[in-house]
Amino acid sequence: MSRPEPRLLPSGRSAILVECDGLDDVLALHDALSADPPDGVVELVPAARTLLVAVDPDRFPLESAASWIRRAVRDALPAVAPATGETPSDDLVIEVDYRGEDLADLADHLGVSPGDLVARHVATRWRVAFIGFAPGFGYLVADDWPFDVPRLDVARTRVPPGAVGLAGAFSGAYPRESPGGWRLIGRTDAALWDPHADPPALLVPGRVVRFREARA
Repeated sequence: MSRPEPRLLPSGRSAILVECDGLDDVLALHDALSADPPDGVVELVPAARTLLVAVDPDRFPLESAASWIRRAVRDALPAVAPATGETPSDDLVIEVDYRGEDLADLADHLGVSPGDLVARHVATRWRVAFIGFAPGFGYLVADDWPFDVPRLDVARTRVPPGAVGLAGAFSGAYPRESPGGWRLIGRTDAALWDPHADPPALLVPGRVVRFREARA
């Protein structure tokens, strides 16, 4: 059975919201559009089931943008590219101290040892699917990640910056102190959000990420 064709919805006079069938389609379409964007494309903003295409309508009218998106849909879907990327040397490596407060309990819940859970997290090549929740908070996915991790029944009122967590099929790291309900397995000192950098977020959609256990 063929998947539904993405819907294109005008979002004001300078953006089009593309509604996709799921995250795989969003990632494939994001890759296709970002490969060679025409002059006038301002930003591509992926989410779990949508992709917002922001344009400068004076340089790239919405009608032209819609035609460009439809051509990309025909080229990119239904063949969905793997989420792992091609070149390991391009991977962003983030060092993690895997002594998170939820590591032992989560491993027990999943039926593995804490060491096995850490080893699987390190061995997985993750990809930033989209940004959400807070500036710089990337939702990372992987085709071969086997676990569906339940969120905490009661969210913490304070999660420290750099905390690395798991929730559902996602991994992520908190760029700053905030409340949160993800299961915390470690912490990183990486600068996840720097408003003075370009781009300010270390984790940007499409980036391939590898975690590495920090030496004691």
